[in-house]
Amino acid sequence: MKSLRLLASCLLGLALAHAAETPSTNMKESTDPKAAPRAIIHTTYGDMTVEFWPDVAPRTVDNFLKLAREGFYEGTCFHRIIKGFMIQGGCPNSKLGARGQPGTGGPGYQIKAEFNNRSHTKGVLSMARSSDPDSAGSQFFICHGDASFLNNKYTAFGKLVDGEKVLDKIAAIACVGPERSSPTERVEVTSVEVVGEKKEAKKSDGKAK
Repeated sequence: MKSLRLLASCLLGLALAHAAETPSTNMKESTDPKAAPRAIIHTTYGDMTVEFWPDVAPRTVDNFLKLAREGFYEGTCFHRIIKGFMIQGGCPNSKLGARGQPGTGGPGYQIKAEFNNRSHTKGVLSMARSSDPDSAGSQFFICHGDASFLNNKYTAFGKLVDGEKVLDKIAAIACVGPERSSPTERVEVTSVEVVGEKKEAKKSDGKAK
C-alpha cells in the first residue's frame, strides 16, 4: 500500500513557504458545543480538544468517532511532523511492535472524500490520503500553519478548540529523514475520548447482595 502522504515531495517547499508566513490563529473560535461533537486527543505531550464539522463532512466525522470509540487510535503516534505545516497520525503501523511502515496502514477499508469549503488553517483537522481522493481511512493530520493549498483536495472535518500549546510543542520536535519529517521523539496517542460519552464499567459477574 502506498504511503498516505498529504502531498508529493515537490509541494513540500510550498508548504514551508506558507509556514513562514503563517499568522497566529485563535483556536477558541467554535460553534455551539451542544450542536457539534467534540473529542479529546490524549497524548503523551498533553491533550488537544477537537470540535467536528458534521455539516460539511458527515461520513468522515462518523468514521473518526467510530474508530475512537473502538479504541483504534490508542497506542498510535504522530509519525510525520513538519513544523509550520502539520502533524500526522492515526496509522496502526505506528504502534509499538506493529509490522509495516508507519504511514501505510489503515482500518482495512477506505472512505469517500468529502472535500468542502472549510480552509486548512492552523488547528484544522483533515484526513490524510494517497493520490486516490477516496483512499482515506484512519490517518489524519492537524495543520500547524496555513495550508490553504490543500483546500478542496483533502477533507477538512474539524478544528482544535483547545490545546494549541500542545500542537506547537509536538510540531517543534526535531525531525530527521529525507523529508525531515520523522520525529526523533515518540508522541503517542494514549486515547481519543469522545466528549460526553463514558466507557461503561465492566459489570461484575457476582450478584448484588
